[in-house]
Parts: sequence; C-alpha cells; structure tokens
Amino acid sequence: MGSSGIGNLVKVIFQNFDVLAGPVVSLLYPLYESIRAIETKNPVDDQQWLTYWILYSMITLFELTFAKVIEWIPIWSYAKLIVTCWLVIPYFSGAAYVYEHYVRPYIVKREAINIWYVPRKKDVFSKPDDILTAAEKYIAENGSQAFEEMIHKAQREPESRNSRYVFYDDDHRY
Repeated sequence: MGSSGIGNLVKVIFQNFDVLAGPVVSLLYPLYESIRAIETKNPVDDQQWLTYWILYSMITLFELTFAKVIEWIPIWSYAKLIVTCWLVIPYFSGAAYVYEHYVRPYIVKREAINIWYVPRKKDVFSKPDDILTAAEKYIAENGSQAFEEMIHKAQREPESRNSRYVFYDDDHRY
C-alpha cells in the first residue's frame, strides 16, 4: 500500500468517522462501563450508567420518531456523536447533569414516575409516608427490639455504605 493508498484510507476513515466512532462511543464503551459498574459497590457509577442508558433510549426514540426530518440535517450524526461523548465521558458527567437538571425535575413535578422514594410534604389529606408505613409494619412483624437493632447495625456500617442511597425532596438532597 503506497502513500496515496494510506492517504485514501485516512480520508475514508475521516469521512466516515461518525459511522465508525458512533457505535464505539454510544454502545461498546457504555456497555463495558455498565458491566464494570454492576461489579463495583460504588453507587455513583451505577447512577452514571443507568442514567446514560435512559438518555440513550430517549435519543433513540427521538431519532425513530423524527427520522424523516433528521435525514435533512447533514450534521446530525456529528452532533449526536459530540453529545454522546459529553454524556459518556466521566470527566464531564453529562448524563448525570442532564438527568438531574432536566429529566428528573420534569418527572418528579408531574409525578409520572417516582423512581426514588421522595418524602412528600405533609398536608391535611396526605397518607403517611411510605417509609413510616414500612417501619410500622416491620415493628409489628418483628418487634421494636429488632427494629432498634437494625437501626444500630445501619449506624455501625461504614460511611460509604450509609451514603449509598440519595434521597431528594423539592429543596434538599439527603
């Protein structure tokens, strides 16, 4: 292969960069990192990759819905690649940012899906919080001593285990 052959190969690769890099960036790397996240005890990487797959699904649904319009946008594949890189690269935490600032507030405000337990503000007509109901049921089934032992055990666990779950309400992060 002469120098013109290598030049042509580089030109073809550059012209089709989005086609070649797209599946690697949007599927292979996230798949690999998702498997690694499952195998760690760190909830942060779980959240990053689960969030990424939610956003990837939304992008795919958008593309399927508006395929005829997207065909007319010549830079769509490059724009999608750039956005996907921003979502995927942990340095940017783009997936977490988009989810936290745009998707989650939309879902929580409309209460379409309550993904995490979100403590509700009490009003006259509200039911007791689910966590209180669960605690009362546990005490009724196992006794108050067992409940106290469970609380003490949770307090003795390492800090990383206790900070595994993040709870939100309208104004705070717990």
